[in-house]
Amino acid sequence: MIKILATIDEYMDFVHEINSDPNFSEPMLSSETQMQRNLTNASKAPANKVFGVFDNGEMIGLFVFLILDDESYMEMLVGLSRAEEAYDEILHYLKENYKGYEVDFVYNPHNYLLHNSLSAMKASFEKEQQKLILVNDVEYKHDKEIILYNSQYKEPYIVMHSKDVYWTAEKVLDALDKFRVILAVEDGEVVGYIDITYTSEENEPYDIFVKEEYRGKGYEKAMLAKAIELNKPRGMMLLMDADETLLMEEYESLGFVKSERENSVTAHVLL
Repeated sequence: MIKILATIDEYMDFVHEINSDPNFSEPMLSSETQMQRNLTNASKAPANKVFGVFDNGEMIGLFVFLILDDESYMEMLVGLSRAEEAYDEILHYLKENYKGYEVDFVYNPHNYLLHNSLSAMKASFEKEQQKLILVNDVEYKHDKEIILYNSQYKEPYIVMHSKDVYWTAEKVLDALDKFRVILAVEDGEVVGYIDITYTSEENEPYDIFVKEEYRGKGYEKAMLAKAIELNKPRGMMLLMDADETLLMEEYESLGFVKSERENSVTAHVLL
């Protein structure tokens, strides 16, 4: 049975039990800030819904989804369960009640139960992501032209921007109260960008891109160094493909370190 919950206070023992299991812990609950935003205060946000899955009155699954009805889009913010039937039941519920919606699931790569349920729905999967956290203040000197976005560069920024993402260039520009856009420029041409949040205690680059012909010249590192400088004294984290060892070394040289047990996989499903 599935219930929509107004509060999860009485289920915190369940939360802590599942979240302490390395196979089923939730990467979106890896800090106290995330715990408050994505779980304990989740029901206060109008776009969020909290679902409990119960068997004979006992909770076997707890899920939080961001639901944007006007965009037919959903994102799983929390998925906690060690029961296969809980994942099957919540996915069946979503198919029945949100037909035609696109859903992103971000989850622990060791969570084979959710992975198997999503595979049965013919989900597409991205590469495993390694989480890095900025812990050191490293000075990085470079000769690149790195600037903050201004309307002069609107068209080239939009043309260059990744298209197969939720936060498109247009959405980012409509949310400059949340995002800071940093550009790399060479001879007056925009050759790269970073979209990064700047209002949280721990901010995050949502998209980093450099034109192919300009890669390997240090632009990505220079833009990230600028982002770190502007972000002080707030914290920063980033996600990257877990198998990108050379790029990881670049990030580590800027002061980032791997955050163990916080890797994630993203799956995309059309209901």
